[in-house]
Amino acid sequence: MKELDYDLLIQDALKQVVKEALKIAAIEGLHGDHHFYITFRTDRNDVKMPKHLRDQHPDEVTIVLQHQFWDLKIEENKFSVTLSFHGKHETLVVPYSALISFMDPSVKFGLQFSPDEPSEEMMAMTLDSEGELKSHKPTDGKNNVVTLDSFRKKK
Repeated sequence: MKELDYDLLIQDALKQVVKEALKIAAIEGLHGDHHFYITFRTDRNDVKMPKHLRDQHPDEVTIVLQHQFWDLKIEENKFSVTLSFHGKHETLVVPYSALISFMDPSVKFGLQFSPDEPSEEMMAMTLDSEGELKSHKPTDGKNNVVTLDSFRKKK
């Protein structure tokens, strides 16, 4: 029997959280202060985006879904959305496997992923008092961030 890869299983489960949040946004819109920062790899063949955007962001990019996004479509393994870049509407297709992070700053919720393979450590991301993204290992448990460290067996 093959050894279970719990990191991969957990990442897949957490990507389902992103998928469900996007599905709700696609159906109902974003209510209140909810908005999403979604960072993903742009150097993958399965990410579809205009060449000029890929040239500007050759490795990764963060998009914001808040007030101006259109045609958000959720599929089993990917989502697509149309955003405005310099006044021009552009459609992006992003597989969940390309995700690096997902944040909803309005509720200080964040997830970070390893897009290519499960990482040895999954770092937590929170917002500092100025609303900037900050990576750290949480010690106080006050933020709604899921990390794997608390579940790992100590060596």
